[in-house]
Amino acid sequence: MKSYRKELWFNVPARRAFINITPQVRECLGESGIREGLALVNAMHITASVFINDDETGLHNDYEAWLEKLAPHEPVSRYRHNRTGEDNGDAHLKRQVMGREVVVAVTKGELDFGTWERIFYGEFDGMRKKRVLVKIIGE
Repeated sequence: MKSYRKELWFNVPARRAFINITPQVRECLGESGIREGLALVNAMHITASVFINDDETGLHNDYEAWLEKLAPHEPVSRYRHNRTGEDNGDAHLKRQVMGREVVVAVTKGELDFGTWERIFYGEFDGMRKKRVLVKIIGE
């Protein structure tokens, strides 16, 4: 069995964003040489997420509005976490809802997606460097 590991780095200039990272993960798969197996993609930071869904602007706007209703950024005083001097209590909750990682089957050297599925990096406390791990195992 082969194993491949790579870190993707992001420095999102805004507080929040959704970035389609499917092309970078496909590039990793090509570099790995793995034709059959599994690809794990996970956020290596507790205020960021990796998830699978459609790459459609309206849906991304809906996520933004929905997440802000669930865990509004302001007032920052509502979160006990922010008593540590930070202002990102909401980002931790948003990450919990959106998830830490995804696993995608690799079949015949391709990511085995449903029709509209793509992999996204979700940033909830940007403006600093963060990483995503891509780990691919198989033959």
